[in-house]
Formats: sequence, structure tokens, C-alpha cells
Amino acid sequence: MIWSLIAVPLGFVLDLIFGDPHGALGKIHPVVLIGKVISFFEKLFRGMCPKTVRGENLAGALVWFFTIDVTVIITCIIIILCYTVYVPLGILVESIMCWQILAVKSLKTESMKVYDALENGTIEDARYAVSMIVGRDTAELSDAAVTRAAVETVAENTSDGVVAPLFYIAFAGAVGGFLYKAVNTMDSMLGYIEEPYKNVGFVPAKADDLFNFIPARISAVFMLIAGKILRLDVKNGYRVFRRDRYNHASPNSAQTESVCAGLLGLRLAGDAYYHGVLHKKKYIGDEIRSIEHEDIKRACRLMYVTSFISVIFALAVRALILCAFVAPHGL
Repeated sequence: MIWSLIAVPLGFVLDLIFGDPHGALGKIHPVVLIGKVISFFEKLFRGMCPKTVRGENLAGALVWFFTIDVTVIITCIIIILCYTVYVPLGILVESIMCWQILAVKSLKTESMKVYDALENGTIEDARYAVSMIVGRDTAELSDAAVTRAAVETVAENTSDGVVAPLFYIAFAGAVGGFLYKAVNTMDSMLGYIEEPYKNVGFVPAKADDLFNFIPARISAVFMLIAGKILRLDVKNGYRVFRRDRYNHASPNSAQTESVCAGLLGLRLAGDAYYHGVLHKKKYIGDEIRSIEHEDIKRACRLMYVTSFISVIFALAVRALILCAFVAPHGL
């Protein structure tokens, strides 16, 4: 456990430098491999369980249980084996694992592609760029709507892609981080309200809500602190957070979106089309001013400062656990 105090910040730095790998390395990214495990178990248990609501709910629960088991067991084996063979090897491998769990640079890179398209390209370029990071239909989005979608994605994924993984890393190292990524990936792949995932995705979606409940609220607090550091309107950020933090179908997604909206003085969210179907959504924040392209950069800066605060938190928790449970029994 003590070596995680080196591996976690090293993994964070690797993510800041390299982000997610592409090409051949991208095909063996751990999240991609977790996705393949999910697809295998989904096909297996859909075939085994009855084609009823209860049967599909059971299939989803089995997919969730076995995916978590496989992810945690394999991660534990790799880490224990590497540390047993050679401690520096264990530190290196756990650092790489932490790097693969986090998404700080990738979130900035993908959102800045939207910014660059808005500034230097056509609206079609911008719509395509934002379609890579959002689930809504983008073909008819206006310039402002594209910008808003990018800001919302950065705000929401500050929790899912950065703070939440670090929260679980704080308590269980890379194993905790991969546990969370498995839960989150299952929700991304199966947690839809439309068929054919409505019933199979029920357990994965609810589990993701549960696993994100505390991290989402911690993320909101850290983002408010980041807003103070960046000299943003923290008073308004807190006001909007208190008022609008549940203006979303998910109990967690609007926690950071509401803070971001308040800090930047924007109105986010609202109605959106998914697969050609209009979904009515509440607004988050107040339109104190019109959204502009620079807000994507502002959201990224907010995400970066929040990320640094989260790393400090993770290391502090890890050190406290070390002092409380490991030090009294020796290293």
C-alpha cells in the first residue's frame, strides 16, 4: 500500500502528459478490454436467461457481478505479482494502471477539438467534433448549442472521468480505480432506457448511480474550491448548485454541471434529441450572459484545478489509511 503514494501521482502525471493512447495501443486499453468482457457476458447471459423483464434484469445483474469479479481478480493478480517480483516493477505497473483509469488530458483534448472547430472550421466540423463526446443528436445543433454541449460534457465528466476514479483509488489503489471503471463502463454500454437495454441495463445503471453518489458530491465541493482559486463567482456557483443539482434524470450528473453553470454564469442543459426522440430536460443555471467559445477553455481550466485538488485528496486519504492500518503492524 505504501508504494501507492508514489504510483498514484506518477499515474496522474502520465495522464497529464500522454492522455489516452490511440492506434494499436488504444485497442488494448484496459477500458476497451473491460468493454469486451461486458459484451461477452451480455451475449452469454442474454442467451441463458428468459426473455422476460425479470429474466433480462437477472441477465444484467449477472453481467454486472461477473464483470466486476473478472476485473478485480485480474487487477489484483497483476499488481500482487509485480510487487512480489520487484517493487519498482510494481510501482511502474500500478502507475500505468492509474494513468489508464484517469481521463484528464483526453477530456481536455476532445473538448478542445470542438473549440478549434468552432473557431477555425465550419459548423459541420464542430458538430462532428462534439458528436465524439456526447450521446445526443448533433446534426442540427447551433453554434451555441455545440458550445454548451462541450461545456456540459467537461463539467459532468470531471466527476466520472477524474474525481470518482481518484476517490476509489484513494481507498484501494489501482484495484479500486478499475472496479469503478468497470461499473462506469457497464453503465455507458448497457444503462439505457430504450430497448434492447431497458431491462438488461437496469442493474448496471442503478449500480453506477450508487457508486457515483458520494464522488459526485465531493466533485461539486472540489469544483467550488477550484472556482475560488480561479476567482470565479463562487457565491453564484453555490447558489445554483443548491437549487439545480437534481435537475437531471441521474441523481449525480447535475452536481458538477450546476456548479460549473453557476461559476461561469451560464444556463446549461435543456431539451435534447437522442436517436431522433426529443427528451424534455430542465435547465441548469441562469443565463447571466450568453455562452461563448471561450467557455470551453474555462470549463477545462476548472476541470484541471479540480483534478489537482482531487489528487491531493486521494493521497491524503491513502496516507491516513496507511497510518491507521498498515504502520501499526509494520510494512
